[in-house]
Amino acid sequence: MGTPCHILVNGPRYRQRVDDQCLLFEPGPVTRITLNRPRAANGLNAELGAALVEAAQRCASADVVLLTGAGRFFCAGGDLKEISAAPDPGGYVHRLAEDLHRALAIFAEMDAVLITVVNGVAAGAGFSLAVSGDLVLAAESASFTMAYTRAGLSPDGGASYLLPRLVGLRRTQELMLTNRTLTAAEAADWGLVTEVCDDPGARAEELAAQLAAGSRTAQASVKRLLAQAYANDYRRQLADEAAQIAANANRPDGREGMDAFLNKREPRFS
Repeated sequence: MGTPCHILVNGPRYRQRVDDQCLLFEPGPVTRITLNRPRAANGLNAELGAALVEAAQRCASADVVLLTGAGRFFCAGGDLKEISAAPDPGGYVHRLAEDLHRALAIFAEMDAVLITVVNGVAAGAGFSLAVSGDLVLAAESASFTMAYTRAGLSPDGGASYLLPRLVGLRRTQELMLTNRTLTAAEAADWGLVTEVCDDPGARAEELAAQLAAGSRTAQASVKRLLAQAYANDYRRQLADEAAQIAANANRPDGREGMDAFLNKREPRFS
């Protein structure tokens, strides 16, 4: 990917100092990804962008992915200090946006449920990354702002796609043109956040355990149906729903789930 990726994978073979790693990755049924540039507000630079792509590619076997930031910030967006210092800022930021977009596309298309745990400020691309989760948990102290035009830039990270669908055109225009900052409570009221929590990390672990015990194939079908809902007309969406539910009825999880329901027991999904 051009730039070496500093990823710390938790395990006995990896002894590097955590402070030297721009991203922490813990694989498993519940896979954990932590943006780890706390002294730079977890700002995205070339190294972190490439590491995020690599981490996303490693999530194929996960049931649930938890994504958060180290320290007080979730992610303050692109690292403007590094971007402005590059010989070709436009080329640098284009490559950075491409990496971010590759990672976001993988997260959107993977079967695993993505839970974003917004532990602090989410600005610029950090805002986009935060709301890309299938479930978005925010600390009471979290805040959300686009901040692009304040730096003479325009949005990336899928913001112009996601925000109109989540909050409507008028509110998106306000967020992008005025750089209004939303509190966690306001973001939840607008429909950007699933839940505001005293301890979003603990709540994320609770939800992750619940989802990991559920049907991975059924949850993946939910993701696919909702992803295509705005592109399909009504009849096409009905046809896709019929195809998905029929496929799930023939899968092991569907058979186990129906049997468990009929026999009044808890399902044991594969």
